[in-house]
Amino acid sequence: MILCSSTPHSSPETQPSGLYSWPNVFHVPKFTYEAEFELQQRNIEFETNGTYFNPGPKLKGNLLDGLAQEMMKYTNYPKDYQCEEVAAALTRAHPCLGQLGSKTGFWGWKQSLKYKMQNYRTKLRRLGHPEIRVNSLKHKREGQGKAAANIKKARKAEVNYIPLHPKGETIESLENERIALLSEVKKRDNEVLIKAKMENTFYLRRLEIVEQRPMIGEFKNRWPALFEESEVNAEFLRITTKPLQSKFMSQFDQFSDKLIHILKKKGGVKGQRIKNVLAIKDLCDDIDTRRECILKSVAIYLNEDPDSFFKEYLASATEDAERDISSTVMGIYIIRIDRNREPEDVGVVIEGLKVLKNVGSIILGFIMLFGLIYALDLSFPENFKYTFKFCQKIVMNLDGHKLNTKIQQLKIKLFA
Repeated sequence: MILCSSTPHSSPETQPSGLYSWPNVFHVPKFTYEAEFELQQRNIEFETNGTYFNPGPKLKGNLLDGLAQEMMKYTNYPKDYQCEEVAAALTRAHPCLGQLGSKTGFWGWKQSLKYKMQNYRTKLRRLGHPEIRVNSLKHKREGQGKAAANIKKARKAEVNYIPLHPKGETIESLENERIALLSEVKKRDNEVLIKAKMENTFYLRRLEIVEQRPMIGEFKNRWPALFEESEVNAEFLRITTKPLQSKFMSQFDQFSDKLIHILKKKGGVKGQRIKNVLAIKDLCDDIDTRRECILKSVAIYLNEDPDSFFKEYLASATEDAERDISSTVMGIYIIRIDRNREPEDVGVVIEGLKVLKNVGSIILGFIMLFGLIYALDLSFPENFKYTFKFCQKIVMNLDGHKLNTKIQQLKIKLFA
């Protein structure tokens, strides 16, 4: 249920755009004194005789401006359901604004909000707002001469897709920081300084990723510090405002028992494959092996093949492994001395490159790849996209409103 309250606007200095993830409860802002006074009078009339109020252009524009400014704190490109939540919140806070002839009672407000947000983006683009400027026509490639072509925007619940330019910094000063980072990553016990410099250059890095779409090898040479476990976690937090590894592990463990119960009920060929995978976890007490088996079983349940994504090799077949890895678009590699022993190496592959090595466990390798997909603004791999979407929307609770049918059915069973 969407609750409502009135809160004053915050200035950009105290509340930067893109600072927060979309709220579970959208708070309707406090409008101008005249608007609030008139709405109060109209709400009293509505309570007395049920008369709805159709505001004039000036008042309606005032209301839409206030709502749009509040929405801009969370996203510059609101989705359909977000506009619907805001419109619903408005009519709950001010019942007199409900609309007769609409199934929901607020359809017209929802459509007006969409147009208002488009107008706001146009104004912000002219002012040079980085997340909106990147979608201006002059920044589009040849053959994309339409405003709606190849829009670059948050698609996986990123909060800081392209952050605001840091105060007191120029592109030149940030580039100097990046160059200094190349030396710092070669030093030992230097994590604190590296993290500070990575924080400071976040804007430059995101701008480069989103605008230029560099090849992974080239980008890794320019930003080697990003390809460390600690910085993958830090970058994910900067982008989504949520912790990566700790949240993933805790949520996944919380769902584990229920998932096992659901997965074991699956019948047929898939059910037998799942039983074979889950049987492995019963042979040892290792928590990471348990997580790995459950994750692979979820993939099978969602009609995906974990063996095509988690690729295992014997240490004795190094040349074959390297050849196969070099042709892998995205995945996790596991190297063992023999099939029955713990992995000698687990790593992450993107565009045929080992971007992370010796991550410690298969489940951690998956989490690091999940984080790198956000950090590098990549799409989920086609052969494992439903498993990643399950982890994004259910495990990490990032934009879980619109679900694929397979994932929706699993979610219903999980929360039953």
